[in-house]
Amino acid sequence: MFGMFGGFGLGGGSFDSNYRAYPVSFIDKGDAEHADKVFLPPSALDRLASLNIEYPMLFKVENRKTGRSTHCGVLEFIADEGHVYLPYWMMQNLALEEGEIVNLKSASLPKGTYVKLQPHTTDFIDITNPKAVLETTLRNFSCLTVGDQITINYNNRQYFIDIVEAKPQAAISVIETDCEVDFAPPLDYVEPTRSEPTPAPVQEQPAESTSEPEVAEPSFVPFRGAAQRLDGKAPSPSTGPPAPSTSAASGSRSSSGAAAPGRPPSSNGAAPAAPKQKAGKVISAGGNRLAAKQAAAKEQKVCMVYVVVSPSVWL
Repeated sequence: MFGMFGGFGLGGGSFDSNYRAYPVSFIDKGDAEHADKVFLPPSALDRLASLNIEYPMLFKVENRKTGRSTHCGVLEFIADEGHVYLPYWMMQNLALEEGEIVNLKSASLPKGTYVKLQPHTTDFIDITNPKAVLETTLRNFSCLTVGDQITINYNNRQYFIDIVEAKPQAAISVIETDCEVDFAPPLDYVEPTRSEPTPAPVQEQPAESTSEPEVAEPSFVPFRGAAQRLDGKAPSPSTGPPAPSTSAASGSRSSSGAAAPGRPPSSNGAAPAAPKQKAGKVISAGGNRLAAKQAAAKEQKVCMVYVVVSPSVWL
């Protein structure tokens, strides 16, 4: 019985004993829940002092019923004889019930150089500085074992972290060591789906027309109105406005070759010029009114010259 519940096996320079396991809350040591250290009876200290044990003292804790094991340190030697008090998260990892038998064996672990952790939820990553929170928590730990699940308390919340990888071996010491810490994606992390961009619809270009483009008709066409005469007579049907009358001098030159019938020839043999009728004034409804007025004034001047010159020709 003694060797089973608190006794020491004869293992030479190693410590190997069995104890009944209970949570640390049974001895009002709630702060120990955030670490990996256990409480052993005073007899364990006497035995360890007589052995060649490396410091700091580290132990392998094993539930031989389920085959699960982890590693821990020792905080105090104040437990009742035959009992060991463990953090509750450690009892859960070992699948231990209150009062079940657990084996403790002294162990020597190398200093860790690398550890990979995996949070259970993405809430831990959302912390302002998760690395600083983790470093503060790990100061209370003496060793880490692959497969363990540790608990981190921050802002009145609990975050569960899995130990998924460690170097140089599966169980390492984290006391006074420079250990690289890496994070794996949280267990509830979902990779965002990348939606492929929708291709823009191809617009069909209109077929090139082989016909000649239509010429736009000008919006303004001058002289499109109907002509009116000043003497009240109807204008003669013609395609365009009447040509302006020539001067009296040019008219006399064109008619100097032959005398008008019924009129005596002049003394120098030239036939007198026939009297010329007064040309009517044509106004275009769509033209420039100022140009029409200037043309009418010019015709009046020509007619006046003709009237003055005509009597001399008759004499």
